[in-house]
Amino acid sequence: MKYLPLAARICLCIIFINSGIGKIFGFAGTAEMMAGQGLPIPQVLLIFTIAFQLLGGLSLLFGYKVKLGSLLLILFLIPATLVFHNPIANPDELNNFLKNLGLIGGLLMVIYAGAGALSIDASTEKTQRREEVTTNY
Repeated sequence: MKYLPLAARICLCIIFINSGIGKIFGFAGTAEMMAGQGLPIPQVLLIFTIAFQLLGGLSLLFGYKVKLGSLLLILFLIPATLVFHNPIANPDELNNFLKNLGLIGGLLMVIYAGAGALSIDASTEKTQRREEVTTNY
């Protein structure tokens, strides 16, 4: 069972890391697409998008500060879902909208449950507990 949270984090992070890397290599085209959606300063927004996706994805992958990493990804997903996958504006986007809701749900579970036993967060907590015990004697 101790491998289950690790597997869940890996499954969640792959889409964000892959997307962030893809946006780096397709920066100009992605910025142009964002501008076409009417977003102001698309290059700046794209830089933040890439940073949120990569930092949040790597946070999940390594199990380091997963609550913060999950929050970054949720902060990216909410506007991205409403702008690019709005099923009211385009009914063909319903599956992408629901996929993003599922991702948000998974990230909320990570915020609630934490990184799990096989993570940097867990090993840091163990080290802090050991230090507290030794300093109390």
